[in-house]
Amino acid sequence: MGEGAEEKIRKAQQGDASALALLLRENYTFLYKYLIKVTLDPSLAEDLAQDTMVRCMEKIGTYNGKSAFSSWLITIATRIYIDRKRRWKREEAWKRQEQGLRSIRWRFESRGEAWSDVLDSLSRLPYAQRVAVLLKHYYGYGYEEIAEMLQIPAGTAKSRVATGLSQLRKELKEDGE
Repeated sequence: MGEGAEEKIRKAQQGDASALALLLRENYTFLYKYLIKVTLDPSLAEDLAQDTMVRCMEKIGTYNGKSAFSSWLITIATRIYIDRKRRWKREEAWKRQEQGLRSIRWRFESRGEAWSDVLDSLSRLPYAQRVAVLLKHYYGYGYEEIAEMLQIPAGTAKSRVATGLSQLRKELKEDGE
C-alpha cells in the first residue's frame, strides 16, 4: 500500500527528492488542467505548470498543510500567472510608447524639422512629469490651469513641473558634455 500525501509531503520537506518528484507527478495533470482553463492556451499552461513545479520545489518547506497540497499549487500557479500578466502589460505599454516615439520622430523628420535633444529627453520622463512640463513650458498654461486639467492640486502640478525640468536639465547637460 502506498503512503499518503501527508507522508510524501513530510519526506519532501525533509529533502527526500524522490518523495517530492512523486508528489509533483501526482499533481501535475490536475494543475495543468486548471491552468488550461485559466489561460485558454495549452502552451502557456504548460510553461506556467513547469514554473509552478520549480517554485514548489524551492518553497516546499513553506507548505504548512492548512490547505490541500493541490490548493497550495493552484495558489502558486495563479500568482505566477498574475505576475506574468502584469509584466506583459508593462512591456506592452513600453512598446506602445516606443512606437509612438518613433512615429513622432518620423513625423518631425519627414517635414524636415529637427528632432531635438529636448524631445528625446522629454520622452524619457515619466508620463505625469512629461505632461506637466509640456503644458507649462510648451503650451504656456499656469499651475492652476494645469492642476484643473489634470485634476490634481496646484502644488502637485508645480512639483511635477519642477521635478521634470530638473531631470531634463540633468539629461541635457550629460548629453552635451
